[in-house]
Amino acid sequence: MAINWFPGHMKKTQREIKENLKLVDAVIEIRDARIPKSSANPDIDKLVGSKPRIILLNKCDLTERKVTNNWISALSSDNIRVLEVNCLKGIGTNAIRPALLELLKEKHDRLKAKGLVNITTRVMVVGIPNCGKSTFINKMARNTIAKTGDRPGVTKNKQWIKTSIGIELLDTPGVLWPKFEDEETALNLAFTGAIKDEVMDIEELAYKLVERLQTFYPEKLIERYKIEEVFDNPLETLDAIAIKRGCIMKGREIDYNRIAVILLDEFRGGKIGNITLERP
Repeated sequence: MAINWFPGHMKKTQREIKENLKLVDAVIEIRDARIPKSSANPDIDKLVGSKPRIILLNKCDLTERKVTNNWISALSSDNIRVLEVNCLKGIGTNAIRPALLELLKEKHDRLKAKGLVNITTRVMVVGIPNCGKSTFINKMARNTIAKTGDRPGVTKNKQWIKTSIGIELLDTPGVLWPKFEDEETALNLAFTGAIKDEVMDIEELAYKLVERLQTFYPEKLIERYKIEEVFDNPLETLDAIAIKRGCIMKGREIDYNRIAVILLDEFRGGKIGNITLERP
């Protein structure tokens, strides 16, 4: 299943990130906690370099807690702090400012030694489309300055947002990268909505999702959709789910488009259960 999506504005965003890094003290990178590796744009590592960084594993309430903790350990380093958050509900966001101050302590100590008292920390917010950047910024600013949407590619223009905790945030549009390393990465991004459904074959995507879930979370499929078992052939499992949900057309044919929409929406909304699609 060939998946690729790199609109022209994303190339422009890469240039903006590189140019604006000199304006900020640190970077906040937002990833999807269900796919911490796949939702990490490899170009961000190259662009950000040694700049202090906080990685926010967003939508942590949709994941397996134990696996999320393993990811936090795996991704943390001297220059990187990793926090689990839910940007929509504000869970975990109180830990961001202390983590930033810890990362920037040496710099702030130097500024204070020069007599500066009121220090404003400026931070660039980056991440792939639909990872929760705008939701995070709105929560930090306690208003709706940044546009939000459940469709990737809503945020377009650069903007600075002041917050109530002495941090200024530089918003940037969500950016993917020109070529995915492997199909699994591309599928993970598509499963979680980082790639527009309009450019996907969602029926095949639903089949691939069933294939993945019945391998790692068969009990969740059985419990959610009240099917008797999962089958060796994922298509048979998908058919069983469709029948249970009444996705049948005339002639007793399966309505694959309808069940695909239902399955993807319920996975993305966490209704199938707490699921992490990759391990460190």
